[in-house]
Amino acid sequence: MLEHKDLSVFTRAYVDAIFFTDAGPDADEAIQGKAFPDFAPETVDKIVSDCACFELVNKALLDQAGTCDQNGHDFWLTRNYHGAGFWDRDYTLEVGEALTKAAEAFGQLSLVLGNNGKLYLEG
Repeated sequence: MLEHKDLSVFTRAYVDAIFFTDAGPDADEAIQGKAFPDFAPETVDKIVSDCACFELVNKALLDQAGTCDQNGHDFWLTRNYHGAGFWDRDYTLEVGEALTKAAEAFGQLSLVLGNNGKLYLEG
């Protein structure tokens, strides 16, 4: 299985945002303190696939936006309607709105703990 360090900068930031929003101190107690190795293999596959697809389809817009790190973080935040994201940055209105629309099209996901102790994303 891939390790966190093997992921692209964009994807690592996306994963970090997942844990920031869904596994922090306000998260379900069973999820708090979980880390990348706790993902089920199919969850890692989905993360990598979603990030690669988003980057590929939106390359021209992402090139006009933040860094790979910021963009990966914003992809997670925006698709899940958190209080910040592409719409909240100092980008041109067209870029911010287009990236927001593209991210939201991926649908919302939540981090959940399976009966096997592994982490999954459900939408």
